[in-house]
Amino acid sequence: MRMRVLCTLAGILPCLLLGALLYGAAQGVDTASGKKMDFFREIQPVLKASCYQCHGPARQEGGLRLDTRAFALKGGASGPALVPGKGRQSLLVQRLFGHDGKPRMPLGFAPFSRERIARIAAWIDQGADWPTRPAGKHWAYLKPVRRTPPHVKLKSWVRNPIDNFVLARLEKEKLRPSPEAPKEVLIRRVSLDLIGLPPTPQEVEAFLADTSPNAYEKVVDRLLASPHYGERWARPWLDLARYADSNGYEKDSSRSIWPYRDWVINAFNRDMPFTEFTIEQIAGDMLPNATREQKIATGFHRNTMLNEEGGVDREEQRWLTIVDRVGTTGSVWLGTTLACAQCHDHKYDPFTRTDYYRFFAFFDHANEPTLEVPTPEQEAKRKPLLAQIADLEAQLKAQKPDADKAAVKALNDKLEALKKQVADLHVPTTLVMEEKADGRPPSTYMRIKGAFLSKGDLVTGATPAILPPLPPGEPANRLTLAQWLVDENNPLTARVTVNRFWEALFGMGLVETTEDFGTQGTPPTHPELLDWLATEFMRRGWSMKAILRLIVTSATYRQSSRATPALRERDPKNKLLARGPRFRLEAEMIRDVALAASGLLSPKIGGPSVFPYQPDGIWSIPYSGEQWQISAGEDRYRRGLYTFWRRSSPYPAFVTFDATSREFCTVRRVRTNTPLQALTTLNDPAFFDAARALARRMQREGGTDARAQLAYGFRLCLARRPKPAELARLESLYARELAHYRQDAKAALTVLGEKEAPPTAPEAAALTVVSNVLLNLDETLTKE
Repeated sequence: MRMRVLCTLAGILPCLLLGALLYGAAQGVDTASGKKMDFFREIQPVLKASCYQCHGPARQEGGLRLDTRAFALKGGASGPALVPGKGRQSLLVQRLFGHDGKPRMPLGFAPFSRERIARIAAWIDQGADWPTRPAGKHWAYLKPVRRTPPHVKLKSWVRNPIDNFVLARLEKEKLRPSPEAPKEVLIRRVSLDLIGLPPTPQEVEAFLADTSPNAYEKVVDRLLASPHYGERWARPWLDLARYADSNGYEKDSSRSIWPYRDWVINAFNRDMPFTEFTIEQIAGDMLPNATREQKIATGFHRNTMLNEEGGVDREEQRWLTIVDRVGTTGSVWLGTTLACAQCHDHKYDPFTRTDYYRFFAFFDHANEPTLEVPTPEQEAKRKPLLAQIADLEAQLKAQKPDADKAAVKALNDKLEALKKQVADLHVPTTLVMEEKADGRPPSTYMRIKGAFLSKGDLVTGATPAILPPLPPGEPANRLTLAQWLVDENNPLTARVTVNRFWEALFGMGLVETTEDFGTQGTPPTHPELLDWLATEFMRRGWSMKAILRLIVTSATYRQSSRATPALRERDPKNKLLARGPRFRLEAEMIRDVALAASGLLSPKIGGPSVFPYQPDGIWSIPYSGEQWQISAGEDRYRRGLYTFWRRSSPYPAFVTFDATSREFCTVRRVRTNTPLQALTTLNDPAFFDAARALARRMQREGGTDARAQLAYGFRLCLARRPKPAELARLESLYARELAHYRQDAKAALTVLGEKEAPPTAPEAAALTVVSNVLLNLDETLTKE
């Protein structure tokens, strides 16, 4: 009998536990942690998005209003909406569940999930705390406050103030930082981060041999001075700028805007202060005596797509490009989803529809011309031709009606010949912005519900009310707006910018949602550090190189990325920064690393976009006669940054590794892992071409015996010497492949891509297979 009772209890207890969990969910108790509900983050946004439309200031169905605690407690025709301390009994929760046969709220929206209702019920159980907060007091809309770096116990670990903030948090969590990464790992990490390329074996050996206290800092300074620094940091900026070499939409025809890309590279290399970097891109054309380079910079907002399909309303298309410019500016400089206010007041953040269109007005007062950008050689040839053209045109204009017709014809023929000579120079062009010269302040019509054809009130340019106004006495135009973006009183720009730098180096920003600093974004993991970095960025003259140097020389950055099982379970995303960064390289960098290791990489900087190998048929697009013509010579092996970017058909190897189409601004690329990635780096002819070249380099530079060559190839890819067990596995693979190709000469030729077998064909083919493996190692594709 006793046994039967125990068995019965054993069967009942799980059911009782499940019932308790479900009851707790209905009650609103967070059964997982019992945590305190955050009204401003977890409750108010839900009410605002789903309830205020029918139960807000403008409309109260059933007499119920839910935008203040007093109104919610008072309730409507059915009684109080909530009873503090009684989540399950509260009418609000009952109606969300659809109890008593009543319609399930919110009407017109998808039913809330059980988890969301549980959070609301938990908040009511906890007293329905409804604090009042003045508009704009969300942390991101307050000016950064520079705090003194906190005191820490492990003072010997600290290298600069960044470490004080990080270590103070670790000590609070009763954690210790990880040891410093080995020197080979460190130089590879910082080389990839600062120039996007791996260090050469010679650079690694020099660093290992340098025992001076500032050996690492010397490496950092060398990398920051490299012309490849600008290429590395231009790459993520081009995602923000939605840079592409085609117009997008159906026809997606080519455009010439690569001079803007080169401007970005040069700006980073010159360490242009972020203030100037911003102003020239937003309004370089409006600067006094604007230079050609400053005009080229305005290509930032000419990177919008252009719809060339027949029947397109050109004015509406122009309006859509301005919509894109408003959203992009908000994302890039303000970390704000400003575009959400195009149709209605922002549901979560303090931005109104009026704010949106006042901001819109700044960009609705510009023309969109094309600018010629001749090379110095072209300019030297063109200048005398243009002078002759101007002289001939003046002569023709001065001709009298009774002038000799033969003479006039001769002048016209000469003029046309000169114009043809100018055209034959093929002077490149780029797309720029140009402020309208009508003397009027920027203005635009609001659009009702965001519809182009539904014009509303006329508004003039202004900044969002929640943020500081434009400087008094300054004209409300695009130049003043650009200066306002980088004004020290703007609470967002410096924070948003340093957070993006942090994300690029650590894989995740201090604010994880780098694109959204609003109430729906994630709060900063280290708010005091974020503010300190923002103020330090401004204090150092907005120098991007200076802030990057500060971060990469910190002890925080220099930690080993190895994680103990306990630390991985405690902090899987490394939000506490108890270890160094470790994540897969971005798409373009994966290509660059393979080319650099193989010796194929062209060091050429700038110029028109190029066409490396890509599979046939990728550009088989209706209504387009353009073909992908593979570039010759070193242009085939340029950095990924220079690959022609077609929006409707981006370079497939890059897409496989999470690059975007650049149809719109991308603040944060996703990072996925799929089998297609391994198939690409193993089998794509462009990558296998790099494997062949790496094998030749191993034979040419690695020594006379296979063991030395294998070790050299390993160092080219990973910047460290192989461990004995690693080298043994490579030797085993090489021996097996060598035996195979000695027996199958035809297979060796296939691997080498040769028609006639060289004397060392079996050895070269075996090394190529090993090289292919080396280029596909997890450590090769990962920043350790």
